[in-house]
Amino acid sequence: MSRIRIVDVVDAASFSLVPPCADPSFDHRTCDHWENPNGSRASRPSWLQPPVPGGPGDAGPGAPAPRPPANPFATDAQDALLGAAALPADWVSPSAPPARQANPFAADLDDDPLGDNPFAPAAARAPNPFAPGGGQTGGTGPAGSGRGGAPGLDPSLPRKLALLSRGLRVFGSYARVLLVDERPAAFAQFGPLSAYPRAQRLRELYPQLPDSPLPAVITCIATTPEARGQGLAQRLVADVCDELAGRGFAAVEAYPEAGAAPDATSSASPAFWVLAGFSVAVDDARFPVVRREL
Repeated sequence: MSRIRIVDVVDAASFSLVPPCADPSFDHRTCDHWENPNGSRASRPSWLQPPVPGGPGDAGPGAPAPRPPANPFATDAQDALLGAAALPADWVSPSAPPARQANPFAADLDDDPLGDNPFAPAAARAPNPFAPGGGQTGGTGPAGSGRGGAPGLDPSLPRKLALLSRGLRVFGSYARVLLVDERPAAFAQFGPLSAYPRAQRLRELYPQLPDSPLPAVITCIATTPEARGQGLAQRLVADVCDELAGRGFAAVEAYPEAGAAPDATSSASPAFWVLAGFSVAVDDARFPVVRREL
């Protein structure tokens, strides 16, 4: 009898378990489709390689440390107001103002005209959970724990792992892999709606969706070709929904692409989600919304 195990993607070891997409032009490990308003599902093997000394991505000895990226929980509109000087170029929305300030939630006393808080001296201050990596430099939680320390946003980390790690201290894991006899068979990515700008934009198209309580979202669910037809994706979705309910969410939504071929989407079909206990909340011909109360 096959042994099934589900692990959280929280570090390099568990990230290495993420299975390849059925469509070779996609890659779960280099996809920023949901996290970036202008993102892509493209396969970008270079994202998985550490910087070559002296090459692109290597700041070199003595280079100044980069400023922290934008607050990962802010919407794109909030980013436009609050700003982020160090946003990568492909993260900047064309409508955003050119001059952007640093993340106001990151600890940077030089930017604070009021100086250090006398009631919470910097030396005694706990790591800022809204700063990238939760203000930590290394992960301490084991793979599959879902509650370990967030890996720091080290340049040697794969970019997708860094994206999945930003809210680990606040929210918990953002992705899970289902293993069959220790072989990766299915993958799911999820999280708070506020972490996924593209999901927010899609949801804003449908004012009939409830404003409260805001849902968690499952952005991706996929199985390897050899694992199809065994109910593994359904099992993983049920596990993720149970986890989200345990984290306090009252509902979860997904945004499938109606009519897409099974190998050309990681959002599954509306019929798949209905089978998983979701209801069709918006019956759009191309981009329906499915929702499940938890």
